Amino acid sequence: MDPYLSMAAFALASSITPGPVNLVALNCGARFGFRASARHITGATVGFTLLLLLIGLGLYELLERAPILMRGIQWGGVAFLLYMAWRLAVDDGRLEPAAAGNGPSLLDGALMQWLNPKAWLASVAGMGLFAANGDVLRVWLFAGLYFVICYGSIACWAGAGAFLSRYLQEPGRVRWLNRAMALLLAGSAFYLVAG
Repeated sequence: MDPYLSMAAFALASSITPGPVNLVALNCGARFGFRASARHITGATVGFTLLLLLIGLGLYELLERAPILMRGIQWGGVAFLLYMAWRLAVDDGRLEPAAAGNGPSLLDGALMQWLNPKAWLASVAGMGLFAANGDVLRVWLFAGLYFVICYGSIACWAGAGAFLSRYLQEPGRVRWLNRAMALLLAGSAFYLVAG
């Protein structure tokens, strides 16, 4: 198989599958619309790509030498997922017209990736598979390819949320969606603690 096709398949499988960032994109699309979700999509994509690049350029070796840092990142990720779950669980579900600009920010999207254990695993595994020899050009090519696929994948989740918004005009339905997303995020956090 062509190495770039393999890279693309890995990036798609890692990016499109459910995870904390995609669940927030779904919720953001449903609550605020696709346009307001663009900040989250962009921030999450840039944040992930930067993480991927840093892992490929040597950050992983540093973390292997200082496992306490990796453990801190894991616990920070768990705390962040639980915080996001709590915010969704207590939301009243009212969709107000003024709320359109209140979706997650660019920084929120990037921070979610840096605290997202799925992003760390995908970065480490991807670089291990496709740039383990330290070829800087290959690291940059993989990151560029991943950027495009990651952006499209997160945008699909936000688009699905925007599509669902027509069915979520009642606060009760929004509360149901928020609480379902909160349970999934909390489940992700507890999975990380148990694993």
